[in-house]
Amino acid sequence: MSVYFEAKGIKMNKADIVELVSRSAGISKSASERAVDGALDAIKGALKKGHSVTLVGFGTFRVGKRSARVGRNPRTGEEIRIDAAKVPKFSAGKALKDALN
Repeated sequence: MSVYFEAKGIKMNKADIVELVSRSAGISKSASERAVDGALDAIKGALKKGHSVTLVGFGTFRVGKRSARVGRNPRTGEEIRIDAAKVPKFSAGKALKDALN
């Protein structure tokens, strides 16, 4: 797989992931795309419900909260109110960190 990454360059998009899953699992690209979409939908669905998702050895996806705050419009300098928001967060697992070093 590392040869593929070197040939493609630094960035990866969903199509690249679908192709890699297809090759490594020995399945069609359409089946691979359904699998990738299913996994992403499951993670999004769990996060929407406020749950965290842990993939052992990879990391944990969770929902964080960002407080309401006052910001500034860079064009006019006028103060604006930025509402509170839920934001996705990811913490890398030990195995992923070890794989990078």
